[in-house]
Amino acid sequence: MSDTKPKILLLGNIDHSDSESARLTVVSAHKDWESLSSLGELVKAESKDRESFIKDCKDGKYDGVVAAYRTFNSISMTGRFDEELVNALPKSWKYLSHNGAGYDQIDPEPCSKRDPPLFVSNVPTAVDDATADTAIFLMLGALRNYNPAIKALRQGHDPQGKVLGVLGMGGIGRNMSKKAAAFGMTTIYHNRRKLDDEKAGGAKYVSFEDLLKQSDVLSLNLPLSPKTKHIIGVEQLKMMKKSAIVVNTARGAVIDEAALVEALENSTIAGAGLDVFEEEPKIHPGLVKNENVFLLPHMGTWTQETQYKMERWVIDNVKSALEKGKLMSVIPEQESLQ
Repeated sequence: MSDTKPKILLLGNIDHSDSESARLTVVSAHKDWESLSSLGELVKAESKDRESFIKDCKDGKYDGVVAAYRTFNSISMTGRFDEELVNALPKSWKYLSHNGAGYDQIDPEPCSKRDPPLFVSNVPTAVDDATADTAIFLMLGALRNYNPAIKALRQGHDPQGKVLGVLGMGGIGRNMSKKAAAFGMTTIYHNRRKLDDEKAGGAKYVSFEDLLKQSDVLSLNLPLSPKTKHIIGVEQLKMMKKSAIVVNTARGAVIDEAALVEALENSTIAGAGLDVFEEEPKIHPGLVKNENVFLLPHMGTWTQETQYKMERWVIDNVKSALEKGKLMSVIPEQESLQ
């Protein structure tokens, strides 16, 4: 039996901030990473770009890697985890622990078809509070039309009695629903499947079409995939109330941004609150100039507490993989495989 330790690869940097206020959190995150040394040899990827990363994989530089901790920004090194990249990885590599709730930078299909499969985990709950808070903030800003109100004392709308429509009733959507209730709102939702009553928390399940027609606020809380890209486009926006607003804290491309700009300019809907954009960091100029759009620079999860919880979750996924041979939060597409 070999005594060689498995290798644990770090893709990107663990420290999410170099500010003085984040120092203790960053130190803790590094200690958490270093604690994995009892389970394997810690290795940091040093490839300069996707081309060199693939070459390094084929040349054996990452042979022996069993699990990897992947940061969102490591895409600048590896590019998207697509078929080309997955096929270049060493066969020893079984687990990819991704730091993020959304995992659109990773294509689940080639990961699952690989022999052996590359199992992928995400961070499904640590972001719920912070992202829901951001969605509520965007909702209020758009409903109350705070942009022009800051420049001139214009009257807006109140959330009291409004219907919140949630597309994607996962942890963030459920968290937002609870918070919206404090403002006197009721919630309807559409999901891949209806939730049990306890999870739904009083929210009513409706069809996608009814969600669009009945919502005063449509909150998008679903992952980006080929099936969900531009799930909100010209036809869907036409079905909404003229007084409705759209809030997006998911991924920019779940909305057809050009269609949204046109709908706002034509008063098809009343406004939008956006934390994400289709071609980040670029923002459609039609959104920037429209006073009925409340904008944030993709900061829904940016609290020190949330960032640390996410770091900790990714570490725990790696530990679970190495100790139990099973990821703690494997992505839904692979639940039947693990």
